[in-house]
Amino acid sequence: MSDSIRADKWLWAARFFKTRALAVEILGDGKVKRNGHTMKSSSSIQPGDVLEIPFIEGPGLREIVVTKVIEKRVGAPEAQACYEDRTKPEVFEALKNWQIAKAEAAKGRPTKKDRRAIDKIKEAWEWDA
Repeated sequence: MSDSIRADKWLWAARFFKTRALAVEILGDGKVKRNGHTMKSSSSIQPGDVLEIPFIEGPGLREIVVTKVIEKRVGAPEAQACYEDRTKPEVFEALKNWQIAKAEAAKGRPTKKDRRAIDKIKEAWEWDA
């Protein structure tokens, strides 16, 4: 096995992106950085490289160190053995909070049960007034 591989292929094989096309798109937008510099999809990745990869599902950057180069997509435990995750816990917490806030905002219209609960609260306010 060689000591370097295309960036899009490694990011897909290491399971950071569902498809290689998505990896190419993210790399093409200049969102992935190696050692502080933006990468192209044809850039090579080698063990020891420090990558900053954006989360697809929300804000924040994941910081990883490449420990092993793989060419084919493998299972999650094997893929996780190919890199060391140095992402700070605060980043994961911020991502989690963002996802919760997004889900709350997407609830939309209240259900019939919610409307009845709201009516009970309004009735209690009317009695206090």
